[in-house]
Amino acid sequence: MTAVPSTSAATPALELRDVSLLLGDGDETVTALDSVNLRVEPGKLVAIVGPSGSGKSSLLAVAGGLAKPTSGTALVGGTDLGTASKREVAEVRRTRIGYVFQSGNLVPALTARDQLRLPLTFGRVADPRDPAELLAEVGMSHKVDRRPHQLSGGERQRVGIARALMTRPALLLVDEPTAALDRQRSQEVVALLADESHRHGVATVMVTHDQEVLHHCDEVYEMIDGRLAAVSPSPV
Repeated sequence: MTAVPSTSAATPALELRDVSLLLGDGDETVTALDSVNLRVEPGKLVAIVGPSGSGKSSLLAVAGGLAKPTSGTALVGGTDLGTASKREVAEVRRTRIGYVFQSGNLVPALTARDQLRLPLTFGRVADPRDPAELLAEVGMSHKVDRRPHQLSGGERQRVGIARALMTRPALLLVDEPTAALDRQRSQEVVALLADESHRHGVATVMVTHDQEVLHHCDEVYEMIDGRLAAVSPSPV
């Protein structure tokens, strides 16, 4: 097995080079991604906006090692996900990438504290975060023993963000984190993502439809019909 390269200051956490992704086959082929280029540095919160069906979810799938590009190169911390073995990709996903889902995607039976311990059960983690410290950092230290049904939508997202940071990932992939939240909770959650990214040097890619949270982001891109373009001027 090829060793997974370590991430250095000179290595972007995520780099997509002319990445295209075709879905289906024959006459039903759809171009989900069309020559996409994206470089995300450590400590940056990057937002990707665009209409439904524009390719945002496909971009997250490629960045997260869930789909191999049809052409082009997808690098996470210097590891080429397109040429790596399944075992190597699984190792990158487990140790270098954190995931935050629309509704937190928490396990119903587990307390907030145990949600954070869950990633540690999937294999050895070299230097995991302390659950109590991390829950305090996201403002949830007073509800460590609560289960998901006892938490608000914003609180579930905070726990989900904390869980994603447990393994000290270099890259955080966030899928529509404010979709089920009101305006105030949306602002709080994205401000938290920005703070965690900057504080811990995590490169964060957030897919969102919410234009009102973009001022928290370091860079904003728009995706239309599988093509990605920087939004100018930057909201920051």
